[in-house]
Amino acid sequence: MAVQSTAPSAQSGVITPKARKPRAGRAIGDSLAGRALRIYIPLLLLLLVTLFPFYWMAVTSFKSASELFDFSVSPLWVRDPTLAWYQHLFTQTNFPRWALNTAIVAIVSTLISLFCSVLAGYSLARLRYRGADSIGWGIFVTYLVPPTLLFLPLTFVIRELHLFNNLWALILTYPTFLIPFCTWMLMGFFKGIPHELEEAALVDGATRIQAMLRIAIPLAVPGILAAALFAFTLSWNEFLYALIFMNDSLVKTIPVGVTQELIHGDEFFWGELMAAALLGSVPVAVLYSFFVDYFVAGMTAGAVKG
Repeated sequence: MAVQSTAPSAQSGVITPKARKPRAGRAIGDSLAGRALRIYIPLLLLLLVTLFPFYWMAVTSFKSASELFDFSVSPLWVRDPTLAWYQHLFTQTNFPRWALNTAIVAIVSTLISLFCSVLAGYSLARLRYRGADSIGWGIFVTYLVPPTLLFLPLTFVIRELHLFNNLWALILTYPTFLIPFCTWMLMGFFKGIPHELEEAALVDGATRIQAMLRIAIPLAVPGILAAALFAFTLSWNEFLYALIFMNDSLVKTIPVGVTQELIHGDEFFWGELMAAALLGSVPVAVLYSFFVDYFVAGMTAGAVKG
């Protein structure tokens, strides 16, 4: 019986290379030193630059008056921590009222802006009508107008409405710069949602409003949360409008109250200033720590879609 040879034919002139097994080992630059240079050291430097202002505020707020102006020791450490500045801030100033006013203005103006932005963003992204693109660009251009150019006409409006030293003056004026950006960002999110989902709901008998409430808005939650964080942050930190419209100490917000009540001429109450600045940054920092993933997703999606 003839035996068939399995060797490659010499006449074909083709030699099949023998497959090699991949060698086990780390990729280039995957060593501990490589990861340190690529990841750990840049991340550590970024954390130092980002967190150092908060550390400085915390350290300064716990120093005594004598230690604040003692330049013979390192300013980065606290020898004898004290809570006197926090006690003075809550008992001798209107800081609790400022914090309440800031929270009310930020929450209400954010809710108003989100309500308007969701409806406007959905309308411009989903409904086809004449001038939709022009309206969208007009909203974005409105956001680019600096608030310093708007406070003069808004001042006349607030005066005619008799809303000076009233929180409604801020609640009604903050959406003028919150709604345009939030609408533009939500337009990108709504455009990224497949049309087929809403069309299927419409075929099944749902109205346009039901399709928006049950399909589009739940899928756009990351973008809505990102817009909410953006609006809340701007409202919480806004200074110009609050400075112009609020003169009574009891209706001031934290940015205005701290700078006006804790700075007298060339005299700076550093302990109370740092304590107020630290407490004023806590709510925003807490919100970002809980919703940072949604914020990043919303900002990136709203920037590249649409």
